[in-house]
Amino acid sequence: MTQTSTERHPDIEIYIKQRSVEQINAWLEAEFDQLELQQQRGQTYRYQASLNGILIPITLIDRAAKDFSSLWFDSDNTRWPQDLDCARHACQQLGTEIRCIASGWKEGDEPDEWWSVKEDGEQQILWRG
Repeated sequence: MTQTSTERHPDIEIYIKQRSVEQINAWLEAEFDQLELQQQRGQTYRYQASLNGILIPITLIDRAAKDFSSLWFDSDNTRWPQDLDCARHACQQLGTEIRCIASGWKEGDEPDEWWSVKEDGEQQILWRG
């Protein structure tokens, strides 16, 4: 159940525990050169971010799974090569638990294996949303 691949993920998705949309927006604004809210429908926010001249679509779903908001970067051009890299950075910046899939969603992977990243450490867990 360990992440051994160094291959860059085609996209990044993390789940952020108990942070408001405003707190997540402030973090995103600090991470990207530009951040523009393109659309909001209910609890779903769609953004267009820019990093080094490259556009990155981002979707935030507030409270997608109980106390967790889903944040999806639909690009492989983020600062982070893999979901776990992003989760570690987000945990440091947002000061809360971050979860991400244990692998890059490859055929045959266990879909309920996740990383739980907290300020006091990381562990793999079984999470069924």
